[in-house]
Amino acid sequence: MNKTKPKILLSGGGTGGHIFPAVAIADALKHKYPDAEILFVGAKGRMEMERVPQAGYNIKGLWISGFQRKLDKRNLAFPFKLISSLLGARKIIKCFKPEVAIGTGGYASGPTLYMASRKGVPTLILEQNSYPGITNRLLSKTVDTVCVAYPGMEKYFDKNKLVVTGSPIRVQISRSNITKKEARDFFHLDHKKPTMLVIGGSQGALGINRAVSAIIKQLCELGLQILWQTGIDSFGESEKLVNDNKLSDCVFVHKFIMRMEMAYAAGDFVVSRAGAIALAEIVQLEKPAIFIPLPTAAEDHQTKNAMSLVDGGAALILNEKEAPNKLLPLVNHFMLDEDKKSELIRNIRDFKTPDATKAIVDQVVKLLKR
Repeated sequence: MNKTKPKILLSGGGTGGHIFPAVAIADALKHKYPDAEILFVGAKGRMEMERVPQAGYNIKGLWISGFQRKLDKRNLAFPFKLISSLLGARKIIKCFKPEVAIGTGGYASGPTLYMASRKGVPTLILEQNSYPGITNRLLSKTVDTVCVAYPGMEKYFDKNKLVVTGSPIRVQISRSNITKKEARDFFHLDHKKPTMLVIGGSQGALGINRAVSAIIKQLCELGLQILWQTGIDSFGESEKLVNDNKLSDCVFVHKFIMRMEMAYAAGDFVVSRAGAIALAEIVQLEKPAIFIPLPTAAEDHQTKNAMSLVDGGAALILNEKEAPNKLLPLVNHFMLDEDKKSELIRNIRDFKTPDATKAIVDQVVKLLKR
């Protein structure tokens, strides 16, 4: 290995939950090795092909998509895409000659990490959820190191490969010193109103958007202002709802918020899905939160993710079906009650972990030294 210029391959995409950890790891490795060559591999047509270059890194795309678990004609193309992606990954690895390969999940990470391990490249995967996806379960049999966010993952992975690191979060968030005033100026928010931040993940969340839409007038009547990331699919409908009801001075709708460190600083509390990255960021920033887990997540892992906080009195949880009726009372009775909100903040501090990104980078360094 060139000690100052290691060649590092990263693959993670499909959603922000896979992309942002990969970028956080890349940023930390670039800080440690300023002259490192870093290349990402993603899936053509997916959001990583846009987000990774925005973060300052090169990316190559593979023709790959997920396998639909229900009967679906899209599955007819899956075998051809899989073969194409394996050949594409092999070509990238042959040309780039990485000294380590890192996978954070997503369609492209499967063929990329599989081919890297087949070619003898030291490999590491990150599993951030309490229940691993099938790709990581398969990859874990061939990779060298498996980093996980939660203890007790020995039931899914070889304990000799397992390292509990926590979930990495973006350095812009983990090291942010942005004030509430600066953040509210950035989004043109009122400095005095309690602010509810609504985030459904990088792609939005239809269930959360419906729940918020159902009570949007009542939320404004409580004196709140809402900073709302809807995702692309719900943006037009949500924006129309706000304009038709003349709520533009109370509700601020965005398709996607690039400056999440600003959004977290602006918000007094958060309504969110319970993906691993959202949890890690909310805990790190000590934000009171109401989690509405994705009901279709594999093995209901988002509920399991959130319950660790809920059981510790550090967060609240709502079933998606109940959210339209129960979200407003929770906001009113907990998030607008300073004593109850302060208790959530005190309790969430017990769940803060050491720097997960550094812990993962330490494992990468070990692989580079092999």
